[in-house]
Amino acid sequence: MRRIAFAALAALATTACGDNLPTQEEIDDAKARVERLAASTHQVRGAFEMLGLMPVYTCGEPRRSFLNHAVEGLSASVTCATARVQAVDDVTDSVVVSFPSNGCDVHGLRFTGRAVLEYRGGEDLMEMKADLRELAVDGQTLQAKVGYGTCSDETRLFAEVEGQVPGREGHSFHINSTVGKRDGLPIIGGSSLVFDGPGELTGPNGTDRITLTSLEYEVGNYLPKEGTALVETANGHRLSFAFQPVLWRVGKVEVTVDEKDPVTVPVVR
Repeated sequence: MRRIAFAALAALATTACGDNLPTQEEIDDAKARVERLAASTHQVRGAFEMLGLMPVYTCGEPRRSFLNHAVEGLSASVTCATARVQAVDDVTDSVVVSFPSNGCDVHGLRFTGRAVLEYRGGEDLMEMKADLRELAVDGQTLQAKVGYGTCSDETRLFAEVEGQVPGREGHSFHINSTVGKRDGLPIIGGSSLVFDGPGELTGPNGTDRITLTSLEYEVGNYLPKEGTALVETANGHRLSFAFQPVLWRVGKVEVTVDEKDPVTVPVVR
């Protein structure tokens, strides 16, 4: 599916028309960069999916009572995973979620290893932080900090994830993403995730700066449904990728290189 998803991008040169279009070299460069970006955000999505295995804390409920029920629900819904609650101190409990060595498939992602989710506070204010450094998503180990704060004026959800870009030797990424509320969309544990935030993609030719704006993923899809990714390249170019839905898993992306005319092509998410 991922090969199909990117096959359309390879056809940019033949589907484009106009007087101020990017060159073939610029098209090939844009294709390579969006492939690396998609492989990186796929890992970030995996971190959020891990967080979404547990329900968001219900304000006003005793912390331990909530966690015991949550662990029971997780074990029932994801039978290939095991979870246990353990006390840390008077105001903190943790949940250790472990996956089998041959992997556990959840929402189109394969998890191996374990994750430690720490819950501090409760009833009036809850802070949850997850340590995912012993977790692998689709065979890639995550260096990730994920969590949220709730029961205050707003619910905050964050993920700081870094690692090697899957399948791209010599390339690494670092993304600091937040997920905000949007009407009609759940924050976590639902069918969609919406990313906002900065990041970096580093390779042999330098570091690209990236900015994600309302980049929405649906569960099980490799490419975004809609939203924008801006890439400011190490060699001084600006690449904009604007994703839009069309039908079911078919979408389109408008690619703009610097100030040149945009090129729109279909993609399979």
